[in-house]
Amino acid sequence: MAMLRPSAKSVSNLMRMVGSSCTCPAHTALGTTHVHGPKCSHRRASAQTPRSEYAFEMATSTVRVGAGATREIGMDLANLKAKRVMVFTDPNIAKLQPLQTVVEALDRARVKYTVYKDVRVEPSDTSFQAAIDAARAYGPDAFVAVGGGSTIDTAKAANLYTVFGDAHLLDFVNAPLGRGRAVDRPLLPLIAVPTTAGTGSECTGSAIFDLKSKGAKTGIADRALKPMLGIIDPLNTRSMPMQVRLASGLDVLCHAIESYTAIPYHMRGPAPENPLLRPAYQGANPISDIWSSHALRMVAKALPRAIADPEDLDAQDTMTLAAAYAGIGFGNGGVHLMHGCSYGISGLNRSYQHPEYPTEHALCPHGISVAVTSPAVAEFTASMNPDRHLEIASVLGADVTNAK
Repeated sequence: MAMLRPSAKSVSNLMRMVGSSCTCPAHTALGTTHVHGPKCSHRRASAQTPRSEYAFEMATSTVRVGAGATREIGMDLANLKAKRVMVFTDPNIAKLQPLQTVVEALDRARVKYTVYKDVRVEPSDTSFQAAIDAARAYGPDAFVAVGGGSTIDTAKAANLYTVFGDAHLLDFVNAPLGRGRAVDRPLLPLIAVPTTAGTGSECTGSAIFDLKSKGAKTGIADRALKPMLGIIDPLNTRSMPMQVRLASGLDVLCHAIESYTAIPYHMRGPAPENPLLRPAYQGANPISDIWSSHALRMVAKALPRAIADPEDLDAQDTMTLAAAYAGIGFGNGGVHLMHGCSYGISGLNRSYQHPEYPTEHALCPHGISVAVTSPAVAEFTASMNPDRHLEIASVLGADVTNAK
């Protein structure tokens, strides 16, 4: 059966809806006049008709790139005068060299710390809450995350809810599943040490988890969550199993594609009444386009090599950078339907366990759940921005000479 060819306007409207994280004008993308309800957390007095979005912002973490850069983390925390550091990792990384390197660096710098080893791969609301409870009990003045996106996102949540000690988990979660509360004061320092080349979480202000009661994946998105520093050390990715390398690499690819084909920021909808309420995922813009398009080109060359040859260290190193580049791109431009579809796939999975992921629970890796719908999504969204879709197809090796 031939696939329905939607109009560009229909695609645009659907992408706006998926990109929306709140019903307030700062976070919605429907382009309609908003009337604040009595329970709206962003209620503002205004008699003016909402103005269309006219600005975009660029926010990302400081990054340090280099083989062996992890050894500097103890000095970083000593420079911050940190007295009680909480290190987050998962049970697998806890046994591997990246955590050992971090611990040795903290010991050398005589920085007091505790290690939380119970991060859940593909976090849930329950695992987030357990981490939050542990952080509140310990009372850290700085955080370190050593692991993939699951660990970094868990540390972001622990940081947020430690600073906002009386907040309920759903207070900051994206609407409509949560209350979409804005983060209106600084969080504690967080240093992210990624051990995968995929999520780009070291550069973004988002934290994703499974809300089990709803059978859905959701998250928190606010610039305040982004790590103070991301240490991109390719030595930390050497222990990745092949399936983890594949899944995380596909996530990078989809980050780049989605942010490059997102709705332009000025078409997103009304401008916020307060810049604090401008969403982190703003839509494609001239700065995010640079990072996303370059990341796409890096992945197209490096990912096939990294999968074909586990000893191709140059390809692995390129992927660590590509993950950060795409993270900067989508962390400001946003993602859309590929990720939107993936949340249902992951959230409704009850039994599938992906090979080489050492977990005791059902798990479809995030990168896999995003990638499986990507061809259909790209075919569906192509009418909204044909030129960019053809450019992506060309970069990925397709002959687009007669495509128009």
